[in-house]
Amino acid sequence: MSTRGTIMHGLRRRLAAVSALAMGAALAVALPTTASAAARVDNPYVGATAYVNPDWSAKAAAEPGGAAIADTPAFVWMDRIAAIEGSATAKSLREHLDTALDQGANLFQVVIYDLPGRDCAALASNGELGPTELDRYKNEYIDPISDILADPAYASLRIVTIIEPDSLPNIVTNAGGTAGSTDACATMKANGNYEKGVGYALHTLGAIPNVYNYIDAAHHGWLGWDSNMGPAATEFKKAATSEGATVDDVAGFIVNTANYSALKEPNFKITDSVNGTTVRQSKWVDWNYYTDELTFAQALRTLLVSQGFNSNIGMLIDTARNGWGGSARPTSAGPTTSVDAYVNGGRVDRRIHAGNWCNQSGAGIGERPTAAPETGIDAYVWAKPPGESDGNSAPIDNDEGKGFDRMCDPTYTGNGRNGNSMSGALPNSPLAGHWFSAQFQELVKNAYPPIDGGGNPGGGDDTQAPTAPTGVTVTAKTSGSVSLSWTASTDNTGVTGYDVFRDGVKVGSSTTTSYTDSSLTASTAYSYTVKAKDAAGNVSSASAALSATTSAGGGTGTGSLKVQYKNTDSSATDNQIRMALQLVNTGSTAVDLSTVKLRYWFTPESGASTFGTSCDYAVIGCGTLTHGVKTAGSAAGASHYLEVGFGSGSLAAGASTGEMQLRLNKSDWSNFNEADDYSRSTSTTFADAAKIGVYVTGALSWGTAP
Repeated sequence: MSTRGTIMHGLRRRLAAVSALAMGAALAVALPTTASAAARVDNPYVGATAYVNPDWSAKAAAEPGGAAIADTPAFVWMDRIAAIEGSATAKSLREHLDTALDQGANLFQVVIYDLPGRDCAALASNGELGPTELDRYKNEYIDPISDILADPAYASLRIVTIIEPDSLPNIVTNAGGTAGSTDACATMKANGNYEKGVGYALHTLGAIPNVYNYIDAAHHGWLGWDSNMGPAATEFKKAATSEGATVDDVAGFIVNTANYSALKEPNFKITDSVNGTTVRQSKWVDWNYYTDELTFAQALRTLLVSQGFNSNIGMLIDTARNGWGGSARPTSAGPTTSVDAYVNGGRVDRRIHAGNWCNQSGAGIGERPTAAPETGIDAYVWAKPPGESDGNSAPIDNDEGKGFDRMCDPTYTGNGRNGNSMSGALPNSPLAGHWFSAQFQELVKNAYPPIDGGGNPGGGDDTQAPTAPTGVTVTAKTSGSVSLSWTASTDNTGVTGYDVFRDGVKVGSSTTTSYTDSSLTASTAYSYTVKAKDAAGNVSSASAALSATTSAGGGTGTGSLKVQYKNTDSSATDNQIRMALQLVNTGSTAVDLSTVKLRYWFTPESGASTFGTSCDYAVIGCGTLTHGVKTAGSAAGASHYLEVGFGSGSLAAGASTGEMQLRLNKSDWSNFNEADDYSRSTSTTFADAAKIGVYVTGALSWGTAP
């Protein structure tokens, strides 16, 4: 990332000089010998060897079962000014970086966490700086960190930063007008120092060529409602364009930092209904649009791109403590006696309330750090290392600025942010960031996927790898993507997922037998193989290689748009047709959405000849869509079509509209038989849909018409 704008301070001059040296420019000054500069990449995690913090690793290895994960890379936290220089018991930032080089690592991860008035809604993580001490934050905290990271000795490292957990989301939800609002958050909203501090950090650190900034974006149980998610995206954009920062300083965003929200809820979907009541109406979901972090992160990414962030931003998900395994992990949905019984009996997130965040009882270690595991996700990471406390369960005098938050007290009966529920916290916890042995042991015991040697079902001595996947085929392709499917592998304990390789390099993972590889080049041949893995970490041999060549442009049409579809209706013979669609611009220029129509072809069979249509949810807002049913003729499976249009707006190059949930019914509410419908697919995850048409100014641009 290049230095932008006029350089006005000594710090900026030093950064510019370091940047030039790292890129091989000749300088007539004496600076330390530079390492080979790390080339700028789209995803810093792909092909990277990440730093393992010896301070944390030693503590983990000393715990029962901890040796199995002690070599796992995690973030280093700079949670106060003194942390930069270290202490007798903790390495300084420079010592961490030097150790990373000694390890042969080329990826270093650090949390930037010391804003003025830090965490205005949680006393356990209050910081050392007062609400107005922005200058101290800049001069005594960010500038020294920047000087160290810009040292040419570290130019070979890809340095990933998390910028200020919880700060901007607090401005959105806790600064007035809600049950969880605080006076401290209202103060920070009024003085703007969260936005100014984040902007300064982005701008200053973003001027270093090998730094990748990821802004914290809370979690689905905080921002998953429309009333929070849209304003949060606006707030992120405001901060990212403050104090000289631009969107070019942002590599992406991270969700679930230091939290416990499940990566995936496998036993129910947000679109499920029980006796006519939707899952969204359950007490646990509480009208949220998301039940887990993966779907939230992917939808938030789409929204952020639509707000003006670069189309190649990636998302990180903190999976250090969201595994929720062990004997309490459900394997199916709950009973259908009520929607609450259905959700509570099936949810893997076993917290009392999704607003509970402190040292949660029953939690487990989640997915191990993985690069590019899903579409739009740069990596699963361990942002908050397991075993580091969220906060003290009783008052403790300290010189770190950390207070006592009742949400860390297991006897606390709650507040407006957690529905006045019990806190669910473990007892006898130390200050935030300090080692909490009991928490670590519980996380290991309840890990999912299980940890070999952690005392979990599925761990133990399993050394048998799954069989290699077979039957890898191309199910759809465009000028910029290839969709694959394959026959499931078998395993003695069960397959947990698949890794997909393009030209020998891992590009993603899937928990199903399908995957779509995106951001490809038109008219280019790629070779794909797939490997299966199980809960013990055993990996199969690779499938037979499959060659796939991308289309010349826009799939079977001639344009730069494509449509993706997923089936949100488990029954093909009920009285509604339900689906989710998203429109993707694979071209290099923006598209005027008012010229675009989507057509989904179907047959109504018998019954009424008039129809009702509805939009249940859309990332871009249901109010921006038009929809209705039109007659198409007598083609098999396609006598009618649902046409979806857009009132206004544009779709940027590389951007997506995000999910649009639609349904239609006959006016007499008689049943359909969707089994032979032309456009229908059984895919429950988004995949390119060649039998759904995209029309631009009336001409077919994508898909094959019946």
